[in-house]
Amino acid sequence: MTYSEFLESKIVQFKNYGFDIGPKKLNPLLKDFQQYGIITALKKGKFAFFFDCGLGKTFCQLEWAHHVATYTQSPVLILAPLAIVQQTIDEGLKFGIDVYQYDFACTPLNSEPDIFITNYDQLKNIDTSVFSGIVLDESSILKGRDGKLSSLILTSFKNTPYKLACSATPSPNDHMELGQHSEFLNGMTYQEMLAMYFVHDGGETSKWRLRKHAEDDFWKYVCTWSMAIDTPATLGFDCTGYNLPEIEYIEHIIEVENNTRTLFNDVAVSATDLHKDLKRSFEKRIDKTISLVNSNNEQWIVWALSNDETNTLNKLLPEAINVQGSDKPEYKAKHLNGFAKAEFRTLITKTSIASMGMNYQNCHNMIFTSYDFKFEQFYQAVRRCFRFGQKENVKVHLLIPASQANVRKSILEKQANHFNMIRQMSKYSAESDYKKNKPEREYHKTEIQLPKFA
Repeated sequence: MTYSEFLESKIVQFKNYGFDIGPKKLNPLLKDFQQYGIITALKKGKFAFFFDCGLGKTFCQLEWAHHVATYTQSPVLILAPLAIVQQTIDEGLKFGIDVYQYDFACTPLNSEPDIFITNYDQLKNIDTSVFSGIVLDESSILKGRDGKLSSLILTSFKNTPYKLACSATPSPNDHMELGQHSEFLNGMTYQEMLAMYFVHDGGETSKWRLRKHAEDDFWKYVCTWSMAIDTPATLGFDCTGYNLPEIEYIEHIIEVENNTRTLFNDVAVSATDLHKDLKRSFEKRIDKTISLVNSNNEQWIVWALSNDETNTLNKLLPEAINVQGSDKPEYKAKHLNGFAKAEFRTLITKTSIASMGMNYQNCHNMIFTSYDFKFEQFYQAVRRCFRFGQKENVKVHLLIPASQANVRKSILEKQANHFNMIRQMSKYSAESDYKKNKPEREYHKTEIQLPKFA
């Protein structure tokens, strides 16, 4: 073996496990970039779609599942957050794809090429060995490496032949999530990826930093098993119909009593003290929220952090529906989907409950009565309304206690990191090895629309 051959053998490759399918066999309602993504994912067999909100991940995963079930003549399972289960079934009907809610009293047989769906909480009750394919909707659930659910997912589907992960927001500051995706898709394990591309950041062994000289190789590796798209133009496809409206972040600074024992009340609040600090501005934030919701007759989403906030708001806005964690699953699903159908005007909830997956293009007003340092939940919550298909300009009202300026700064920094990562992944997606199977196009450099502040 020559030295050149030795070096070539060390290049990390991601094997193709799938099968080829032509565009003519795909649903004619698919956009060209969606067709390309599905063909690529079926050929790879194990793949991830990092498509931004509103780019049709649900349609893509249903079409992928349909062809895997048909090819293998075995059932495919979709795991999704609770409220998205019925929404996905409804989407399937719209596109002519039958999706069945998993019935635990009647386990599907290997000979039934059907598509089943259930929520993540039910995974522990399922015999996963009967499924030839698995789809993880909102696959960012994998990010908790030491969590019981992410470990159960990795173990349960280790030997599943076909896998698809779908997420709009791989974490911008946590490459662990990409390592979990790699391991789920039978690529490098999380530990192997760390050893290959990362180094301990300073003396803190719990923090890892991408090696500067390995950055290019790392993103090329990630894009052998995933495709990231912020807009169809990134991969050279027609962008007609995928222009976002304007979004405006309106900051309402809430003055609060200075009890920081400093002259100017400018001590930055920490994550651990944030909830204590929010109590100081509780009544003023509630009053401001009520005033905003009553300023027009349009639909509103009100996001809050605590039950005290949501319960108080519901008493003062009796026509609103409050969806919280203690509610029965049926109640959550009914009303989270009901808001999408404009069955009521105001939804009060938390980002931990409704920020993932729901399509709320029917609404273009939202209020963050309170929010914290968690970027992904904030970004996802905003994108429930600010997504492709939204016809109106979106207004996001942020109620910020004067002492929490650093919380907003932290969100903005994480947002900038997110956009940078999406640009990187989109660029490498356009340049990756599966480009060889796509007709030559002019690849576009896309500009991320930055928010306006008032």
